[in-house]
Amino acid sequence: MPDRAVLIPLELDPANPPPGSRVHALHGASMGTTWSARVARTGIGGVQAALQAELDAIVAQMSHWEDDSLLSRYNRAPAGTWIDLPPQFFDVIDYALWAHDASGGAYDPAAGALVALWGFGPKRRYDQAGFYAPDAAAIARVQAAHLEAVRPTLDRASRRLLQPGGAMLDLSSLAKGYAVDRLALCLEGRGLRHYLVEVGGELRGAGLKPDGQPWWVEVEAVPDGGAAPQAVVALHGLSIATSGDYRQYFNLDQHRVSHTLDPHTGRPVASGVAAVTVLAPTCMAADALSTVLNVLGPVDGLAFAERRALAARFLVRRAGRLEEIVSPAWEALLQ
Repeated sequence: MPDRAVLIPLELDPANPPPGSRVHALHGASMGTTWSARVARTGIGGVQAALQAELDAIVAQMSHWEDDSLLSRYNRAPAGTWIDLPPQFFDVIDYALWAHDASGGAYDPAAGALVALWGFGPKRRYDQAGFYAPDAAAIARVQAAHLEAVRPTLDRASRRLLQPGGAMLDLSSLAKGYAVDRLALCLEGRGLRHYLVEVGGELRGAGLKPDGQPWWVEVEAVPDGGAAPQAVVALHGLSIATSGDYRQYFNLDQHRVSHTLDPHTGRPVASGVAAVTVLAPTCMAADALSTVLNVLGPVDGLAFAERRALAARFLVRRAGRLEEIVSPAWEALLQ
């Protein structure tokens, strides 16, 4: 494989932006990070405020940092409480519960207590003074409660979610990807179909730039990966997300403790995967599935990707270097 791989979608829409279009750049802050949008059009008045409003709504519903968010109120609700869900929250939890079932529990949106235990929640953070890693007894106690807990029940007909008692949702592993999708839908609802949108490094693109080129983006590199294989992708009707062990982590006894947790063990993943990148039509799917594959590891994760025709790339740490493993669907996009 060449040092710089190029990935092109299998289906291309040749429609160009309207004559006289130029690229408009918008940006802002949300979800503890930044967002941006590049839109090819003659004019896009009023779009900045609309995009920010989309993100603000997601924060108000799904943030585990905000005490008054819908998610935080759900987590505090007594057992037996049914919570009415707005469309955004419903879409996210519906997909999260599907990912849980499809992955055999490798993905668990109700693992909030485990996330907090390891210092990756909103309080008692791993990067704050006074934090210490949990001992075996604490891990066993929280893990036992997690495995014994009744899963949240989603009534799809009434769009309500049951708090069975003690369920702690954490949707941070797909809410950012969903936010990218909402930005894209907001633009498309205004007739803007040539764009590249991004939230915290997760991206979705559609259409073309005014010069007829697609939106080229580099696949996220592992900062400490050395001379790892590089790739660029044309985000033309595609989204991209990466789950890696280098974003949030701390070192414990000379081992890297990643923020990605295995719900089956109650511990951070330890498969040697440095990063998993997924290409998918929606960014929510790419975001969630990159986490699924990270938890499953390079063997079971690759099998999962092959069964579902997912375009995925694993970078695995092997004796001081990164080994690249790609799924058949990823390889099919290579040019």
